[in-house]
Amino acid sequence: MKVLLVATNRLTTPYPVYPIGLDYVAGAITPLHTVDIIDLCCDGNEPDTLETRIKEFAPDIVGLSLRNVDTSDSINAQNFLDYYKDVLATVRRSTHAPVVLGGSAFSIFPEQFMQALGAEYGIVGDGERLAQLLAALEKGADAASVSGVIVQGKKMNGNFTLWEGAVTRAFDKQRPHLARYLKQGGILNLQTKRGCPFKCIYCTYPLIDGSFMRCFEPESVGRMARELQDAGAKFIYITDSSFNADVDHSIAVAEAFARNKVGIPWGGFFTPKRLPADYFRRLADCGLTHVEFGTDSLCDATLASYHKPFRLEQALEAHRMAGEAGLYVSHYLIVGGPGENEQTLRETLDNAEKLKHTVLFFFFRMRIYPGTLLHTIALNEHNPEYNDVFSRQVFYQTDPLWNDTMVRMVRERSRGRANWITGSGGENMEKVISRMYSRGYTGPLWEKLIQ
Repeated sequence: MKVLLVATNRLTTPYPVYPIGLDYVAGAITPLHTVDIIDLCCDGNEPDTLETRIKEFAPDIVGLSLRNVDTSDSINAQNFLDYYKDVLATVRRSTHAPVVLGGSAFSIFPEQFMQALGAEYGIVGDGERLAQLLAALEKGADAASVSGVIVQGKKMNGNFTLWEGAVTRAFDKQRPHLARYLKQGGILNLQTKRGCPFKCIYCTYPLIDGSFMRCFEPESVGRMARELQDAGAKFIYITDSSFNADVDHSIAVAEAFARNKVGIPWGGFFTPKRLPADYFRRLADCGLTHVEFGTDSLCDATLASYHKPFRLEQALEAHRMAGEAGLYVSHYLIVGGPGENEQTLRETLDNAEKLKHTVLFFFFRMRIYPGTLLHTIALNEHNPEYNDVFSRQVFYQTDPLWNDTMVRMVRERSRGRANWITGSGGENMEKVISRMYSRGYTGPLWEKLIQ
């Protein structure tokens, strides 16, 4: 079959994100099938161009990857459902081929997206499952019998299972969309494992990738990192939900980078839990430069309420260790979740002022997604707003007046501090970063704000 894979994501804040998922899907279905990729962040982002590309390739089936449901940012809220409808309408004008939906956004709301977009098929979870769907279609078998596959008009056949087959990334440096990422920031991404063992109340990672870790062989990860470097990458971003969730594996991956002579900087998301005393120094020796901590709060009561796997003492110690290893450090904080109040927020802000040489990103309120503990908590509070969390962005709140108070508290305390950022920064931040990339800067760039 001729399979066209379309990366629909066009969000470039804080920087363009290479569609790594489609590399894995392509790796699962080639060479049995002929694959082409359209990246709407880079090419084909105008309807006429997309329509032309589709007609030129003449696919037998079209896969649409839906990365984001929305921005998940209450300050810069934006829902992408209407945009996805427009993309699908263009596809329908261009080909009679059936459409398969997939990606992280689809996996969170599979039945809702199937109904809203009217696609023939959908894949929940690992995109490699497309290989099994294509095999079923070629044999005339029941596609709904494939784990994780939804057929239009039918319910998914029970709970989906995680992909247990080979995981192969078909990274092709000849793909035309690669040039966009190399030109704007030089950031290419890398996955070292799937799954997350933590139980943070708002997080969808365990629902999409599973609640246990499926670690990739470190040497193969190291070789891929070198391949990205040879293709022109200036920075590698680890896409794992938490790179150090498995400490031993993360060290083995870093050492594989060194063995494969990966000389460009790299970074990713980390959990500020208890770590070996030399942990960050060992990773720094292997090229790690940027540590983004998913800290969420600097108050023990709030951390407990959010079900974080660490407490304030561990967070402060992890921050100190990363700083002493010479790394750039940032923290992501979520204000206004269950259990948050003026006292707990004040404690977070007081402790934030003690953090030296860092950048703090404050996000207000938690986006509610189905299947999370946060959704259960919200529904138990009998607020009718929490019944439909798909067609619009719904954030957890205890009192509308509290929403205004917490924003005011953070903004008052952050006044005069360039390293305290509220939300994703929106269009202004995007323009600043875009200008810096045009002048030759590379990497995430938040390190330029460190104070």
